[in-house]
Amino acid sequence: MENIYLDNQATTPVDPIIIEAMEPFLGAKFANVGSSHLLGRELGSHVNTAREQVAALLGCNDHEVIFTSGATESNNIALQGLAKACDHIGKHIITSPTEHKAVLQVCEYLASHHGFELSLCPLDEFGVVKLEELKKLVRTGKSGTTDRTLFMSFMGANNEIGTVQPIKEIGAIAKENDVFFHVDAAQWAGKTKFSMSECGIDLLSISGHKIYGPKGVGALYVNGSNPKLKLTPLFFGGSQERGIRPGTQAVFLDVAMGKACELSLKSLDTEPARLMKMRDKILSEITTALPEVKLIGHPTKRLCGNLNLCFTGLDSEILMLSLQEVAVSTGSACTAKSPNPSHVLKAVGLSDIDARSCLRIGLGRFNTEKQVEFATNRIIQHAKIKRDTTPN
Repeated sequence: MENIYLDNQATTPVDPIIIEAMEPFLGAKFANVGSSHLLGRELGSHVNTAREQVAALLGCNDHEVIFTSGATESNNIALQGLAKACDHIGKHIITSPTEHKAVLQVCEYLASHHGFELSLCPLDEFGVVKLEELKKLVRTGKSGTTDRTLFMSFMGANNEIGTVQPIKEIGAIAKENDVFFHVDAAQWAGKTKFSMSECGIDLLSISGHKIYGPKGVGALYVNGSNPKLKLTPLFFGGSQERGIRPGTQAVFLDVAMGKACELSLKSLDTEPARLMKMRDKILSEITTALPEVKLIGHPTKRLCGNLNLCFTGLDSEILMLSLQEVAVSTGSACTAKSPNPSHVLKAVGLSDIDARSCLRIGLGRFNTEKQVEFATNRIIQHAKIKRDTTPN
């Protein structure tokens, strides 16, 4: 059996269809999209098509889509840009302790350097936002001070434990209190259907390499129907992307992003169910063979291809390295080199020991039932070996 890749929350392989779509723009179609000659205008039409494809997946208008380098940049543009442009509205912000560092560290930066006050919303044992507690955190006091909440930011689905947040209900709370609502949808988009308007979303970030596109491209949705929503650019130098994200456009990346969104939209009716079936089979077989293994995150409201399993008492790093033919992870790739236990696992109540005993399994488009069967057997086999050789 060839190496089996089960780390699709970290990144996904680029779909060959997307590679084919990109290829002409790495060769003959090389012109600057900002040029007014025929070649430049032709490339502009391809970027427009890509923007429409992103908008179709997100269920928004194409003029509300800004191309970026990925969700990290989108998060920064959204939250820093909003804070700089709209601090006259309020200087209190809300997020959760299980957010990606690309949101958490931005919020912490705004609190430590720009006079904002940060509140972390309590979660239940599955990592789900406690809605009643969120309502209590929202402040509707004096404008331009920490007595008024400017924005709340919550990820659609967690990259480590797979828990899907009640985004529609959170959005209703935001709208009710006239608070801007940002969603980090890097893991959520392309895996589930949602409506921007029904969820009350003002800003939303996505990344190409989470939906079978290349690394280095993403998008930011900016709600065009909210007249109060303003963003200050993080850097300057051109009018591209409505001046919010200046710089010469990488047409091959924009085209790839559009094609990735188009393919994801086409697969939404079938792919999640296929991944859930394989995911549930892995969970059933592992917990039957190893009853001490615990599922981390919500049992049903979770990403279709995600499992986070706690192999209590085992060092997950050692277990992962023993699975030479199977690529899984111990958590977020962005914090893999940190000596500290995952902040996500700690936030949902795991001890340091248990947090270091968790494996994340991420299924994706190119995984087969045969691969899943092989990987499951290997995980069980090596977990039993490690259990038998680990001192009590």
